[in-house]
Amino acid sequence: MHAVILSLLLAGLLLIAALAAYAWHLWRRVWARQQAQEEARQERQERLGGDLNILASSLLDEQLPLIEGAIRIKVLLDNYDSDLSNDSRCQVFHLLFEATTDVPTHAAWKALDKEQRRRFEKRFNELELQHKAAARTAARWLLDDGLKRTQPNA
Repeated sequence: MHAVILSLLLAGLLLIAALAAYAWHLWRRVWARQQAQEEARQERQERLGGDLNILASSLLDEQLPLIEGAIRIKVLLDNYDSDLSNDSRCQVFHLLFEATTDVPTHAAWKALDKEQRRRFEKRFNELELQHKAAARTAARWLLDDGLKRTQPNA
């Protein structure tokens, strides 16, 4: 009788040890996956921050049309840091984005007739006259201050 109990006890202990080893293996995989996800998130943030830097600089250097730059900056800011995107100093990007949501893009833009394009371009010019200074100020703030606050170890 003692041999049976001892065998069952030993089998139980071996089963517990095997399950513990398997649980440890699974936890290590979870930790490795979490670490990989965090590294990917950090790389994404660095890439978005670099892209925002380039766009803001290009907007200030007038290498990028104001409307296009504001739209691109707004979209990247939303993905980079929602708090930064919602900062009052960045609202001009949201305003220009909202003012142009009905503008067709890509193939739809090319399909417009000249009169329709001219109407949109006229509106772009009006928006640029109204908001150019604010957009440039916001881009300058992003470069000088905004993006630096959200960088790790900054």
